[in-house]
Amino acid sequence: MFNYDLIYPGDRDSFLDNLCDRVEKGLDEGLLPVEVFRDDTVFRAEMERIFARTWVFVAHASEIPNKGDFVLRRLGLDKVIVTRDDSGEINVMLNHCRHRGTEVCHHDKGNARTFKCPYHGWAYRNNGDWAGAPHLKDAYGGPLDKKEWGLLRAPRVEVLHGFIFAALSDEVPPLREHLGAAAWMFDAIFGLHPDGMKVIKEPERFIVKADWKSGAENFSGDAYHVSTAHLSASLSEFIPGVNQVSSVACAYDMGNGNSFIGHALPKLIGPEFEFWGYPKEYRDQFDLSSLDETQIEMLKTLPPTIGTLFPNFSYLRFPQPDRPGAMPVPFTSIRVWQPVSPGVMELWNYELEYAFLPDEFVEKCYMAGQFGFGSGGIFEQDDTAVWEGIAKVANSPWTRSKGMKLHYQQKREGADPTWKGPGLFYPAVYGENCQEEFWRRWLKDMKEGKSEQNGGNQ
Repeated sequence: MFNYDLIYPGDRDSFLDNLCDRVEKGLDEGLLPVEVFRDDTVFRAEMERIFARTWVFVAHASEIPNKGDFVLRRLGLDKVIVTRDDSGEINVMLNHCRHRGTEVCHHDKGNARTFKCPYHGWAYRNNGDWAGAPHLKDAYGGPLDKKEWGLLRAPRVEVLHGFIFAALSDEVPPLREHLGAAAWMFDAIFGLHPDGMKVIKEPERFIVKADWKSGAENFSGDAYHVSTAHLSASLSEFIPGVNQVSSVACAYDMGNGNSFIGHALPKLIGPEFEFWGYPKEYRDQFDLSSLDETQIEMLKTLPPTIGTLFPNFSYLRFPQPDRPGAMPVPFTSIRVWQPVSPGVMELWNYELEYAFLPDEFVEKCYMAGQFGFGSGGIFEQDDTAVWEGIAKVANSPWTRSKGMKLHYQQKREGADPTWKGPGLFYPAVYGENCQEEFWRRWLKDMKEGKSEQNGGNQ
């Protein structure tokens, strides 16, 4: 791992202050210092100043439908147990015993009324309460306080259209308020049927030697890379013409680092590809009564196909063939860029579909997603390979000593003043507006997080 002290002697807070100042100045000039990637000091600060202070997606409610169900997930660097307890409530709990700290759960999913630590046998109920310990009278003289010695629980947990978000800070606003304009887009994407969506199969997980921010930023607004990075999909005729999609792409900046790419799918593929190309017999079952006119028109002409909710939740819904030569069907993928270490992430790929759809159609949607964005998908291999190069250059003493900056200076056109929805609408995706806003949100959290840390130490 690169040692920043080689080129920046001094304390770590000074290094981060200096970096944030250079990021701010650089963004004003359309530039980004390369050392925001793959740096141990930056990574630790992100875990403390970003992931510990905001809402983070941890699971989907369809994964834990019954009382006692649980899944093991990640919140920043921490493993958490997401449970539906005996009363039906959802809990997000740190997977570490309060006695000596070892992990109490070693199964990715299951159903349990209690979790028992394998070290000394302390037990916890599925809502996190302390439940007991061996030799209770001899060792402790009686029961311990079930709340005081229960598993640490995320103080804030909310569910939006089945998506479970948790926050480690009591200071975060309610989830909808936090998302702001992005909640309007979230409703349009995931709120089209009262039965909601369901996770089709257990999410894939695989390690990528790239920074979590590379994936999140890419999905926030980068359609420019498709004609180069994904040219093989067009040349192989898996998706003919995919290299031209950026010419029919738009950008939705929902503010606060949350943004989406839209595509004119009826223009790109055919008039039947309103609402991402769901067949008419299924579109007719969508409930649009809670959507406004702008949302409905957007879904007909320029549906949001890709997007990022800061920090590490990304979305993808696009029509693709489920096998070479087949007609495209829409698939829905949630991409979670789980930070592991500087320059390393674990990519979680969830595929979901509306619960009311027939199994045969859902299976086609799943296979379409796997062809493109499964762990061996044609697009997935392209993206992860190029992102790994970013982590490598960020680890270079040469580039850091030269103060290398990355280029964010595409020509820009203003937002459409006639847009009637929330946020900003850019008719063309070029301009890197949304990527810049992702980095400005990163900068904001990094600076505000330091202020809170300093305030807590006084």
